[in-house]
Amino acid sequence: MYKIGQGFDIHKLIEGRKLILGGVEIPFKKGLLGHSDADCLIHAIIDSIFGALALGDIGSHFPDTDIKYKDADSQILLKETVRIMEEKDFELVNLDTTIKIQEPKMRPYIDKIRENLAGIFKVGVDKISVKAKTMEGLGIVGEGDAIICDAVVLIEKV
Repeated sequence: MYKIGQGFDIHKLIEGRKLILGGVEIPFKKGLLGHSDADCLIHAIIDSIFGALALGDIGSHFPDTDIKYKDADSQILLKETVRIMEEKDFELVNLDTTIKIQEPKMRPYIDKIRENLAGIFKVGVDKISVKAKTMEGLGIVGEGDAIICDAVVLIEKV
């Protein structure tokens, strides 16, 4: 049995925060605002997995009202999500993601992000796709005020 899940997340870019995407810190003058480390990419991935499993969303498992998630490393949240997926006897078939970001350019970091995510899922890098797109200066992302991430996951019952 196969299941598909789709995830989406958006975070505001502000000064004074680190920019972390896919568990990789990216040097930049701004970072993402959020209760945890605000890793928009991992949050979208988590939502895609919970969606595929019909288990709600990231907020129902890791609420931003819970102090234990304040400044939390989103990689830890993803590892817990993967544990839940495996506990339900599912494994990753493939993950496809898109980072919508005006700047900085993501190409220098994509391979590292893919490797990091593959390590968390315990799969080969060939099962992890990370793409980045600018918004051509349009909207909240194009104006450099936010980052949007999308994720689609295919999981299979083992």
